[in-house]
Amino acid sequence: MAKSRPSVQKRNNEARKLQKAQEKAARKAARHAERGSREKNEDGTDPDLEGIVAGPQPVEEDPLTRWEP
Repeated sequence: MAKSRPSVQKRNNEARKLQKAQEKAARKAARHAERGSREKNEDGTDPDLEGIVAGPQPVEEDPLTRWEP
């Protein structure tokens, strides 16, 4: 069996690259459309971040400091 000519292989590779780029562009457009449809609270804050406090978090009790002989 003869090998494929380089030009045929190159054409196939270019077609594969083009298809991958089109799929990537479609995924990007879907993410962009989803971004606009997300819900927000009345005050404009993200509901996923509600209740999160910025800065250092409270330290929970360390089990190693409670060592009992």
